[in-house]
Amino acid sequence: MTIREELELREMAYLSPYAVLSKNSKGRKRKEPECDLRPVFQRDRDRILHCKSFRRLKQKTQVFLSPTGDHYRTRMTHTLEVAQTARTIAKALRLNEDLTEAIALGHDLGHTPFGHAGERALNDICPEGFRHNEQSVRVVEILEKQGEGLNLTEEVVDGILNHKSSGTPHTLEGKIVRLSDKIAYINHDIDDAIRGGILKEGDLPGEYTALLGNSTRTRLNTLIHDVITHSMNQPDIRMSEEGKAAMTGLRQFMFANVYRNPAAKGEEEKAIHMITNLYEYYVRNPKLLPKGYLDTVERRGESKERAVCDYIAGMTDSYAVKKFQEYFIPESWQK
Repeated sequence: MTIREELELREMAYLSPYAVLSKNSKGRKRKEPECDLRPVFQRDRDRILHCKSFRRLKQKTQVFLSPTGDHYRTRMTHTLEVAQTARTIAKALRLNEDLTEAIALGHDLGHTPFGHAGERALNDICPEGFRHNEQSVRVVEILEKQGEGLNLTEEVVDGILNHKSSGTPHTLEGKIVRLSDKIAYINHDIDDAIRGGILKEGDLPGEYTALLGNSTRTRLNTLIHDVITHSMNQPDIRMSEEGKAAMTGLRQFMFANVYRNPAAKGEEEKAIHMITNLYEYYVRNPKLLPKGYLDTVERRGESKERAVCDYIAGMTDSYAVKKFQEYFIPESWQK
């Protein structure tokens, strides 16, 4: 018996009847020999962790564009915080941690440079539209490994696709990530906003902090306990009505006071301008795209506009700025 088979037996003996067992995965689009050490979802987790798109997350905006400090979240630290929250919940509910972590680590691989400003820019200008969750699926199914993709299991791809509020994951592990994403970003964005002087802890509405707590640590602890308590031995991932209302209220407060605040978002128009101009430039000059991007879409019968979106979405903030300078700023002015 291999180590993988022993681990699969442990899952069968220990995990909740509502968990997805690695042995029962719906599998991959391309058949592969099984690993002798790792169950399928652990292999997916490892593939995501080692891919180039994951490494680039460290230089992509979460909320603050070019923050002056080392402790503001990036898209990578956001992803890691989502993964940790999701794993805590999955472990407590005896659900599949490997599946949960793989979904969490992969959920934002398709995010653009400059955060949601970049996403809006591409969605507005590309006739085919752009949504980061769908782009994350393109990354793992098509773009990574020179057009081969990572060949992940169906359950992981489903969780990545459906992690947004409008999505409906088909596994409880996917539902955990969908909720953990909100829990993480609301709380770490509050922390960053306080660090940036946009908010003070006392500015948060008392009707929500009275229930959730008066610090990031306390709020995370309260929300995670709320999810676990109300989902234990249930065929769904749930929150109490009070906890859900308080979290939703804080999210609305953040949209009104941080996500649309000029101090956090004052540079967004410049970012949108860069992304828009880069898109138009590459559409006019598609031969400037790396060869692999055009080859991939041509093989699939897709448009050059899609290839341009693929390339720009994969850029880090700094690389997008570099390419904008290269194409639009005279060299003598860049010194």
